[in-house]
Amino acid sequence: MLPRVSKPVQYVGGELNSTVKAWEDTTVRWCLMYPDAYEVGLPNQGVQILYEVLNEQEDVLAERTYAVWPDLEELMREHDIPQFTVDAHRPVGAFDVFGISFATELGYTNLLSALNLAGIPLHATDRTDDHPIVLAGGHAAFNPEPIADFLDAAVLGDGEEAVLEITEAVRRWKNEGCPGGRDELLLRLAESGGVYVPKFYDVSYGDDGAIAEVVPNQERAPYRVFKRTTMELDDWPYPKQPLVPLAESVHERMSVEIFRGCTRGCRFCQAGMITRPVRERSIEGIGEMVQKGLENTGFEEVGLLSLSSADHSEIGEITKGLADRYEGTNTGLSLPSTRVDAFNIDLANELSRNGRRSGLTFAPEGGSERIRRVINKMVSEEDLIRTVSAAFANGWRQVKLYFMCGLPTEEDEDVLQIAEMAKEVIRAGREASGRKDIRCTISIGGFVPKPHTPFQWASQTDPETIDDRLRKLREAINTDRSLGRNIGMRYHDGKPSLIEGLLSRGDRRLGRVIERVWREGGRFDGWNEHFSYERWVECAEAELAELGVDLAWFTTRERTENEILPWDHLDSGLDKEWLWADWQDALDAREQDDCRWTPCFDCGVCPTMGTDIEVGPTGRKLLPISPVGQGSPVRNPAFSNS
Repeated sequence: MLPRVSKPVQYVGGELNSTVKAWEDTTVRWCLMYPDAYEVGLPNQGVQILYEVLNEQEDVLAERTYAVWPDLEELMREHDIPQFTVDAHRPVGAFDVFGISFATELGYTNLLSALNLAGIPLHATDRTDDHPIVLAGGHAAFNPEPIADFLDAAVLGDGEEAVLEITEAVRRWKNEGCPGGRDELLLRLAESGGVYVPKFYDVSYGDDGAIAEVVPNQERAPYRVFKRTTMELDDWPYPKQPLVPLAESVHERMSVEIFRGCTRGCRFCQAGMITRPVRERSIEGIGEMVQKGLENTGFEEVGLLSLSSADHSEIGEITKGLADRYEGTNTGLSLPSTRVDAFNIDLANELSRNGRRSGLTFAPEGGSERIRRVINKMVSEEDLIRTVSAAFANGWRQVKLYFMCGLPTEEDEDVLQIAEMAKEVIRAGREASGRKDIRCTISIGGFVPKPHTPFQWASQTDPETIDDRLRKLREAINTDRSLGRNIGMRYHDGKPSLIEGLLSRGDRRLGRVIERVWREGGRFDGWNEHFSYERWVECAEAELAELGVDLAWFTTRERTENEILPWDHLDSGLDKEWLWADWQDALDAREQDDCRWTPCFDCGVCPTMGTDIEVGPTGRKLLPISPVGQGSPVRNPAFSNS
């Protein structure tokens, strides 16, 4: 079939550092999925980490599958080819556990495609002992209620230890002869307190449409399910052998997570809230991961990843040590977007010393100082201009700025301030560099309120308002052509954001909407060319009308303080009263400090989760390494860049 589809190489497997084990030599078999195309899914750190952690176990097998494009799906249905793994092309339905990592809710329809192609019943209640346990993880699993009908279980938080504990439970159950069947295995997982099994919880609704109660229907199921937090990241140096893609992927680099968690307190940021507390890797641990990763892949770029990488307490020592170590090897370093207040020229110079000097990326998120106080992203325009001026004076020529539109309390003027900020960047760049070829690109996304954040109660801005503000912003940029021609503008319209908002804060009643969208052709909703706003709206209207709620009820409606939210029984560690208080501070445009450097402000995570902040500095330096063989100290000459 492969010669008849686009990009057939994404389905063949055999990547460098992939693992294929003999089926009969293993007891527990996992199939891991990132529910998007290969080019997006393969670089995903979460899946790569779990793939390696599981395959290190002697009697455990883990393989990968990704969403197939519609052209191959059509052929698979025509020729009865089931959803398969790329590693050994085994049918997904044959595995013990089918684990799906959701980074975004827009991957839900791809889950249904994979289940259907695999021959696994869509609804968990229809599955038998012959079907895999369908297990969700990832950030979107912190509210799995919209897909509760389709899941057997979900894990909140970090997966490294969780997958090993689940593996042990499956191993023991199988070795005992599978007593009690599928339900007994799910009960064993549920009673651990760290695995959520939706079928063991009943949800009732009030006359106003809101949830009245969520209660366990099994005495072995706990009232609350807690997130998992992996401490001492140096004990988990994964991936040790990153996968090297066969086809072009979205990230052509080797990535190392230098710390996990964030306490900056940006109120819109679900990732920062649900991954608390901050846990840093040591400088030696990072150095060892970089060395092994480069030796095992041949990549020429190293991404130092986290939610705010420049906040690592030893980021200067890390970047200088790595730049020294790999000088002359064409090995470049990169950070994701950097906070203005954590950036300095020395850091930027170290990052670009061995690689090409690319543009700088910052994320002010809001155009006006007032809206930045609302979202707790305190970056002053003066700080930004001072930073970019220094960068332009030192040879940089372009900068990218990320913003959001549709933030709580936002008015037109807050968005129009983005134009003034971009123009000021161009003016400052020309003055600092003495050149006219300075570029500023502004990238704008629609704001989506997320669970487990202070904005979980907020009303979402409707697409028409967002699109109108973006139109006015473009006009404001073009009022001065001498500056406007050097400002690029990239944006997403408000329609996909509204559907993401529907799915992010929805409850079990949305399962019927998702299923109908899928049955009417919904696939790859995270891709503009496949997403259909009209299909989602029509299906929501058709399925929700008889339930007394609608699309607006789930999206543009502001929640009240005492409303039971669909995820209230799923504990991220954050105290709901603290989140509400922070929501009130947002409405009053009051800032919140970063608890890494100030006394604890009682968000609840550390005492609830039994964790604590783990940061340096250690005062250590990254030592040079000895050359490998006769070649470069970085790259094995047997490997080439993918």
